[in-house]
Amino acid sequence: QVQLVESGGGLVQAGGSLRLSCAASVASGGTFSSYAVAWFRQAPGKERVFVAAITYSGRGTIEADSVKGRFTISRDNAKNTMYLQMNSLKPEDTAVYYCAATLNYPTMAQRYYGYWGQGTQVTVSS
Repeated sequence: QVQLVESGGGLVQAGGSLRLSCAASVASGGTFSSYAVAWFRQAPGKERVFVAAITYSGRGTIEADSVKGRFTISRDNAKNTMYLQMNSLKPEDTAVYYCAATLNYPTMAQRYYGYWGQGTQVTVSS
């Protein structure tokens, strides 16, 4: 089992940058490197959508087309932390950002992720 806590959200102007963090607390006997992790986001009144995912080792990543080239997902297994570096932010990036973890392989499908953080708000002004 793993518990996830996001941080780093805030208010930023369009074109600016933010770095989100997701700190993982893994149950005794488990390791953070056993989990693939991902970022999802949800704007008010809209469904939660995939943003990016990263493999157990951190060597492989998947990004949604809407953020590719602007956002970079990474992880530091030694620190039990996953990151989302967001550059060239746009107003349409405004949402609550959630981190999630799975013992399965990384995927865009939300149903495979059994562990979720509480979310952190990102607001991008025009």
